[in-house]
Amino acid sequence: MPRPDAITLKQLRALGAVARFGSITKAAEAIRLTPPAVHTQLKQLSANIGAELVTRGASGKMVLTEEGALVLESVRRIEVELDACVRSVGELRDGYAGLVQIAVVSTGKYFAPGLVMTLKEAFPDIKVELMVGNREQTIAALESRQAHMAIMGRPPRFPLNHSEMIGPHPHVMIARPDHWLAGRHPVAHEDLIDEHFIIREEGSGSRALALRFLDRIGEGRVHDVTTMSTNETIKQAVMAGLGIAILSEHTIIEELKSGRLVKLDVPGMPIERAWYLITRADVPLSAAARRISAHISQMKGSFLPKLEELRPDRA
Repeated sequence: MPRPDAITLKQLRALGAVARFGSITKAAEAIRLTPPAVHTQLKQLSANIGAELVTRGASGKMVLTEEGALVLESVRRIEVELDACVRSVGELRDGYAGLVQIAVVSTGKYFAPGLVMTLKEAFPDIKVELMVGNREQTIAALESRQAHMAIMGRPPRFPLNHSEMIGPHPHVMIARPDHWLAGRHPVAHEDLIDEHFIIREEGSGSRALALRFLDRIGEGRVHDVTTMSTNETIKQAVMAGLGIAILSEHTIIEELKSGRLVKLDVPGMPIERAWYLITRADVPLSAAARRISAHISQMKGSFLPKLEELRPDRA
């Protein structure tokens, strides 16, 4: 009765060597076994297959039977797959293959897909996955090890991390072009006291930055604010005339170019922040993640949107 589960690589290699050399003695020398050991391997393989695999030909050489030739084809396919497996393991070990997950705060979604495309072109055998969320969600992805690294603003206190500044991240105050403050230069802080501000949701870094700025210029006075959960919604609300906002300049480049939004000339603006590449200090990166992290570092922020020299509206 055939027993495929009992077939071993040693048995298959013995068959391949006999087929190549036509001699048990020469096959034994090639695979570093004794002739009796090769004979035993062939006998066990025949029993496990349930058919005679070799026979002595007219010239006295060992030749494969029809069944043996069929098994030899499978042996060759197995060897090809094993070679490919060893190469793949080596690539994984050396960082040329694998899975790398990058968490990015939602403000970064305007450049992160382009960065992933660049990484895929540089490392075609490394699968790069993108996770987008607000600041709290991005930190949680690092803490839970769902992400190997993160791109965000101010580095978190926890988890313990290494942070590297990779580029500027200015925040500006925006309004629709016909807003009454659009033509003022500069806009006095007192003029902002009664304005309605649209800000991001709890857990967003942009929200925290905007509230700190408003607290500073308002000297403790409460501002009229509306919370919205995405930058896109906030931009649409500002363009509709629902209020003004403080957003990352990287999120409004197209709207500034097209004239749908303008920057207000407010003292203290832009608020200069930076983008950071964050990795866990207490968790070693995989070889693939080290390659991706090093490549992002070497890019020195070249993947960030190019900010136009768009001055605050002078209309």
